[in-house]
Amino acid sequence: MTAATSNRAPVELPVSDFAIPGMRCAGCISKLESGLVLRPGIVNARVNFTAKRVSVTHLPEMTMPQLLEAITGIGFEAVAISESSGDNDNHEAKRLLKAMAVAGFAMMNIMLLSVSVWSGASGVTRDLFHWLSALIALPTVVYSGQPFFSSAWSALRKGRTNMDVPISIGVTITTALSLYETFTHGPHAYFDGVVMLLFFLLTGRWLDAVMRDRARDGVSALLKQTSAGAMVLQPGSKTAWIDAKALKPNMVMLVAAGERLAADGMVTEGVSSFDLSLLTGETTAQSVVVGSIVHAGTLNLDAPVHVRVTAAGADTAIADIARLMEQASQGKSLYVRVADRAARLYAPAVHTLAALSFLGWMVAGAGWHESLLIAVAVLIITCPCALGLAVPAAQIVVAGALMRAGILVKDGSALERLAEVDLAMFDKTGTLTMGRPTPINLADANGEQKAVLLALARASRHPLSEGIRRALEIEGVAAGKIDQVREVAGAGVFATANGHAVSLGRPDTEISHEGLASELQIQGKPSFVVHFSDEMRPHAAATLSELQSLGLASLIISGDRAESVAPVARALGITAQTSMLPQEKLNAIARQKAAGHKVLMVGDGLNDGPALAAGYASIAPASASDAGQNAADVVFMGDALTPVATAIRAARRTQHIVRQNFILAIGYNALAVPLAIAGYVTPLIAAAAMSGSSLVVVANALRLKNAAK
Repeated sequence: MTAATSNRAPVELPVSDFAIPGMRCAGCISKLESGLVLRPGIVNARVNFTAKRVSVTHLPEMTMPQLLEAITGIGFEAVAISESSGDNDNHEAKRLLKAMAVAGFAMMNIMLLSVSVWSGASGVTRDLFHWLSALIALPTVVYSGQPFFSSAWSALRKGRTNMDVPISIGVTITTALSLYETFTHGPHAYFDGVVMLLFFLLTGRWLDAVMRDRARDGVSALLKQTSAGAMVLQPGSKTAWIDAKALKPNMVMLVAAGERLAADGMVTEGVSSFDLSLLTGETTAQSVVVGSIVHAGTLNLDAPVHVRVTAAGADTAIADIARLMEQASQGKSLYVRVADRAARLYAPAVHTLAALSFLGWMVAGAGWHESLLIAVAVLIITCPCALGLAVPAAQIVVAGALMRAGILVKDGSALERLAEVDLAMFDKTGTLTMGRPTPINLADANGEQKAVLLALARASRHPLSEGIRRALEIEGVAAGKIDQVREVAGAGVFATANGHAVSLGRPDTEISHEGLASELQIQGKPSFVVHFSDEMRPHAAATLSELQSLGLASLIISGDRAESVAPVARALGITAQTSMLPQEKLNAIARQKAAGHKVLMVGDGLNDGPALAAGYASIAPASASDAGQNAADVVFMGDALTPVATAIRAARRTQHIVRQNFILAIGYNALAVPLAIAGYVTPLIAAAAMSGSSLVVVANALRLKNAAK
């Protein structure tokens, strides 16, 4: 996020992350995001419902206490992420499990006593069983009800309400009525209903917390795969163990067989095989030689190698993947917006409905006791737990399934849009092909050309530049000195060397070798054209055939020349547009949108960034440029193109399950609320019905655990 004035360059605004343990439902998202932006000094707020976190973009002068005060002022307790440790990530799930266990144990004992009362026990025996039930229920309500009471009190102190308010009111009134019945020797007490309500509510919340922990555990487990440090070569041929956090670019790691890498780098000495399954999902070992790029977390299998560090710590590929996984939760999809609106209306609506039920039955002559029981049943049975879980439960499960398959989804709205696309547009180089073009004629270049080529290639992430860089570094070429470097999307890299203009980019003339080439120009000297060869991605043809069966037509929009694109288009049996500049790709997508299509853009390069952002949905390989990965909704690992079809299939299944969950949640309320108002539902039945609806929604969402297969 940036801020700018008319006379100053954009200034990067700080972003602070906070854990929000009390975030319970979709309505909390809206309260936090809309409430925080109204506070002075806060520019934006984005909630990660899965991780129960909020990222706050704010002015530099805002202090941590001020930010915490802003969040608590809305009714939520907050903890700065930097203050919390990974050991406490699943603290809430453990706390809920303890409370659930206490409620479950108490519920079983109280139900045994209640069976005797239901069987006809009366007089002193009934009163004794009621008192025993009270002795068990009261401490249980105090302990197991804490998650609801504390949340409700926090909201009420700030003049707000949430879904825990009516739950707390219902539990408190029912407990009080049961005590009144016990003191007055009444025939009915609902201690069993109160404790059962808490047990089922806690069960639903514990399951929800476990699912969230599993989503977060994927990130933690991924980051734990990196080595704690590495043996680093020191001056004088000495070695020293360096902690992973202290590793710096250009250090040389000595990686033994059986050791995981602590940082990204390039092999400078040795030949071995690496297990890359952590990043690619492919179990077959991959050979690495001098010049091969290797990543943190991958496992060296066969022989010792020397690896020159290119990125460490938060800059590694595995850290980037972890950040993407953190975002793989829930965005502002249509269904989330529906749940937001429903949750905002819930509290005032249910309070009004319960009050009207009480007054209506009082007017009908039912008496205050029976009228109050009916009002409590309405409060309990209308709890929107199922509605609040309808979207996140499905999206969390499928995000985890896709993550295990090497497909990283940035947010839930991406799943919704992926399910609706009907046309796929592919870039060629790095997308349909491997994007690892190998130069085939560098031996024809002279020393000066090679030095300038390497310097220009290092300044770009374009696949052709990467190919040149790898080949020349393996050859041992020393890079020349260049200044005033700039990269123009779709055109190339431009700079000056020894006062002369130099550039590496698209050739000006027709070339052979399928047209895959880059042209080096040095002012005042003949140009040199580098020719390349590139391989098709595995399963590309099968993936496009599957997309066709899913109702998606495919075509190529490429910045490469026709000679380069034609063989790929013929092999895949699809049409192609070639020699396209970034703006022309945008125009092509705009034309398809105007024709009523929802375009899936699949690309990887710097020049694909605008097109990826413009598509209805977008996918990029992990080898894509930073601009491509940032613009894409989905990033997939590995070489095969199969994840494109897998993501679409999973997205469609997710939307199907989400719609089912909404039908189940809304249908439950449509059936249960009239019965409660009519007086056919006791607090005990209301507790069981409300909690049962949440469990049904969660169980339905768990059907997506194999969505990526």
